[in-house]
Amino acid sequence: MLARLMRIEGVWLFARSPAAILAAIATVTIVAGAALAPWIAPTNPYDLASFSLIDGLLPPAWENGGRPRFLLGTDDQGRDMLSAILYGARLSLSIAAMAMTVALLLGVGLGLAAGYLGGRFDAIVMRIADVQLALPAILTALLIDGISRGLLPRAVHDDLRIAVITLAIALSLWVNFARTARASTFVERNKDYVQAAIMMGQHPLRIMLRHILPNIVGPLLVIATVDLASAILLEATLSFLGVGLPADSPSLGTLIRIGMQYLLSGEWWILWIPTVFLVVLVVAINLLGDFLRDLFNPGMR
Repeated sequence: MLARLMRIEGVWLFARSPAAILAAIATVTIVAGAALAPWIAPTNPYDLASFSLIDGLLPPAWENGGRPRFLLGTDDQGRDMLSAILYGARLSLSIAAMAMTVALLLGVGLGLAAGYLGGRFDAIVMRIADVQLALPAILTALLIDGISRGLLPRAVHDDLRIAVITLAIALSLWVNFARTARASTFVERNKDYVQAAIMMGQHPLRIMLRHILPNIVGPLLVIATVDLASAILLEATLSFLGVGLPADSPSLGTLIRIGMQYLLSGEWWILWIPTVFLVVLVVAINLLGDFLRDLFNPGMR
């Protein structure tokens, strides 16, 4: 009954929030476009035979010199910008989702254990979290990427670049999940239903996963939404700095880095179109996070 009331209230609040509706439409549209990129994109930016240098630096279709075939213009290599953005969003979202999933599993696992067990384990986990909080996420990601470059041969690192950048982003974002899960577990472990499970002799792992975790999902879902946007920005920043994905992998950050070379030469669309696309995506996800926060925390409405 309570779950049904929460669903009804959520639908009612969503219907009354124009910002949440617009954010949901933008997010669903971008995610659907990225997921369906191989089928809806005019060309494949990974296929060298699908573009030509002759078509390089064409403006968007509505500009003088533009062609209807290239709705958002082309880059210096003649790649269709719309196709590159769709494939770039697909790659950026995939990396961000994988990184957020790893951060979620690591952070929630450590936070649950620290909050339930307490003692020395809790102190160790929280001191590690405090140290990492002293460093900006981008510096943590750069440090992990630098360590991987030093430990792995260059060829191996290039082959594992997506895995390395995913791990670097995940290890930059787990702290928020751990602190939130720990604080919520501290509250839940003293409640009657947890004490009853302890008196029945249930295993601590079963208590944490079956009894405590379902009751702290709300704040964790909010953190996951916000961190997804942060992961997208981190991937874009790393690729923009040249330590993320290579130029032949058109993620959103890579496209923006390439576009910076033409900022003052008049080919504005190469930089500004993927930049606006990235901003819209991140803002939309953050607005959805704000809506979820208000939904799970009525005191902040």
